Amino acid sequence: MERDNQTWGSEFILLGLTSDGDTQVSLFVLFLAMYLVRVLGNFLIVLLIRLDSRLHSPMYFFLTNLSLVDVSYATSIVPQLLVHFLAEHKGIPFLSCAAQLFFSLGLGGIEFVLLAVMAYDSYVAVCDPLRYSVIMHGGLCTGLAITSWLSGSINSLLHTAITFQLPTCTNRYIDHISCEILAVVRLACVDTSSNEVAIMVSSIILLMTPFLLVLLSYVRIISTILKIQSTEGRRKAFHTCASHLTVVALCYGMAIFTYIQPHSSPSVLQEKLISLFYATVMPMLNPVIYSLRNKEVKGAWQKLLGQFSGLTSKLATR
Repeated sequence: MERDNQTWGSEFILLGLTSDGDTQVSLFVLFLAMYLVRVLGNFLIVLLIRLDSRLHSPMYFFLTNLSLVDVSYATSIVPQLLVHFLAEHKGIPFLSCAAQLFFSLGLGGIEFVLLAVMAYDSYVAVCDPLRYSVIMHGGLCTGLAITSWLSGSINSLLHTAITFQLPTCTNRYIDHISCEILAVVRLACVDTSSNEVAIMVSSIILLMTPFLLVLLSYVRIISTILKIQSTEGRRKAFHTCASHLTVVALCYGMAIFTYIQPHSSPSVLQEKLISLFYATVMPMLNPVIYSLRNKEVKGAWQKLLGQFSGLTSKLATR
């Protein structure tokens, strides 16, 4: 059902990754397993931080926010993707498409700002450790987290409103796995250069600005680490921010490649693979990276498992 030939229809068709039935079933099993693993992993990270008082610090407060963002981002895309793997009709209603674009774009922006905030936290921890607790007080941490959530949400709301005002001339087929902004803009039957400029400007504000702040923080961090005379001291200082640096390199790199130059953006297939990476791989990597590369988290895991094992033994002897 179409309203007219110059406005949005009631439904869109997502072309997805493949039309082969057997491949879709295999992908359904794979992505369902990955989705459950990442939801469970991030849930356990949040639970561990809540239960262990040693992890009640700014770094883990921001990590809790990052885990919530990762799970929410994946949930905004993956369930719809799984349904379409098994359904013959790949339609998505107009309002659902708009909601998906809003949440995925907003949560992505929130993550970019959060990573910059975490870089600042690492900078203070390494470069000014004696005043760390004074600088990174509860009020500042809460304010930085709220700023991250608000900036990403407001940016996404503006882009969603602008994008869904474009006329599509009855074009309903989105060549993507989700209602991603560049894919939806391509549906328009008018000149979209102003939208592409808006995407680039917002990318500079919410992507390049945090990225430059991250680079500046790590330049200062590395400079401070190199001044430490003992090898053990340098190793401990670098270990403080190594896990965060790993996430930053993966997250910012692909986003800059995709959004900073819409006119010379990657191919449709590359866009799909990048979206899959953010929706399926990144939320699963964060718990692994922060668990395997962080002694405090590993110690908290061991303590929690020890308590659980002791409780199980007591129950078994009764």
